[in-house]
Amino acid sequence: MRQHEVRSYTSAEGLPRPQQLAWKLAELATDLVPVEAPVAEMVVNRLIDDAGVAAAALFRPPVANARAQAVRHELLPGAAVWGYPAASVGRRVAPEWAAWANGVAVRELDFHDTFLAAEYSHPGDNIPPLLAVAQHVGCPGRDLVRAVATAYEVQVDLSRGISLHAHKIDHVAHLGPSVAAGLGTLLHLPTEVVYQAIGQALHTTTATRQSRKGDISSWKAYAPAFAAKVAIEAVDRAMRGETSPAPIYEGEDGVIAWLLDGPDAVYHVPLPEPGEPKRAILATYTKEHSAEYQAQAFIDLARRLRGRLPDLAQVRSVTILTSHHTHYVIGTGSGDPQKFDPDASRETLDHSLPYIFAVALEDGTWDHSSSYLAERAHRPETVALWGKVTTAEDRTWTERYLAGEAFGGRVVVELMDGTTVEDEIAVADAHPQGARPFGHAAYVDKFRRLAQGTIEADEQQRFLDLVERLPALTPDEVRECTFACPDLETKTPKGGLF
Repeated sequence: MRQHEVRSYTSAEGLPRPQQLAWKLAELATDLVPVEAPVAEMVVNRLIDDAGVAAAALFRPPVANARAQAVRHELLPGAAVWGYPAASVGRRVAPEWAAWANGVAVRELDFHDTFLAAEYSHPGDNIPPLLAVAQHVGCPGRDLVRAVATAYEVQVDLSRGISLHAHKIDHVAHLGPSVAAGLGTLLHLPTEVVYQAIGQALHTTTATRQSRKGDISSWKAYAPAFAAKVAIEAVDRAMRGETSPAPIYEGEDGVIAWLLDGPDAVYHVPLPEPGEPKRAILATYTKEHSAEYQAQAFIDLARRLRGRLPDLAQVRSVTILTSHHTHYVIGTGSGDPQKFDPDASRETLDHSLPYIFAVALEDGTWDHSSSYLAERAHRPETVALWGKVTTAEDRTWTERYLAGEAFGGRVVVELMDGTTVEDEIAVADAHPQGARPFGHAAYVDKFRRLAQGTIEADEQQRFLDLVERLPALTPDEVRECTFACPDLETKTPKGGLF
């Protein structure tokens, strides 16, 4: 890996194209190095993971509405909308709209993979748009695998080097460029075309973090799908010869100068050397629990503490010492009263560490559905315990977080008699360095568990058999990488403009 210095330049200074970050990302995308076996295996795992969480969310309103929009944009050969049979008449849609529908389904439950560094990200968001374009164009599985490796590399490396949330910019500003780069790899595009697409994708996907603040709305699920859809459209324009604002990162009025640390800032973005394999996907990790990633370890810790606290009515206070990011995004450092509101949206509750820890401590478990039910949030004993939970930043945990070593913290429970019960956890049990790291069997089990009741058993098996051969699939087989739900048509709402 090589560290690339990135800073702002005045128009008078100029910055040659080969020195621009967008060009370097485009060169990475067009460096078609072989995909190593562990990377290909993890691509398979993450497609299975995306499909499982999407299946569990198919009937939720944001997903159903996104799907209803998508199916109004029929196009052949087109791409599959998850939930419909691959050959369903009238259900092959334009790839950007398939990416939209499937991307919302993947993101809705906050249950797929994550990478945390200077910025945080959910790189599995790259898979729906890449799969959709591969299905429409007719790409073999090996090209799709290589494209996913590229997209993960770009998003992870940008997240390692450039913090967006420090300036209240939503993390999907790294997703637009990663999707564009992945599509460049998938379609074997020239570096010039990929460069223009990356610039357009970044320019059009910068938005504020209000989508993840206060009373969090259903847009949280739509935001990554929107970025992916926009990136597909940017690639289409770039393939037609259209250009983008440049230098998009380093320009005098560019992203660094006005949206990030300003004209005097210097960033360092690590990227693979030419010819070096793209391994970033191996640094990412999925979720065992449907909640914001920083809560994963604390759900596991709550399960562990439950046996040491037989009477939760005797709890006087719970203090969670953790990283800056956890404290300020999902903890009491956010200053969001909605994080303590039993009437808050599901999206808000899954970004409330006090709520999540209280419920996990009471139940000794976590469920993507029942843990968020209104009646669960309104239990008097839950509300009482929930209100006793506070978070605080501990610099040691912040440093370990930024070093990629720990995404947990220490919990101090004070009881009414003045005694304390304490414990800590560095990473979630399912993390690669955790107590029970996720392997292929765990991904398959998660898929089956989440698809139960939505996808019939033989259809689950057909999908798994196909995806597990992803690197060897023909273009026609890639088009079959979807799953059918028999009740979908009756549960897709009407209305809207389309």
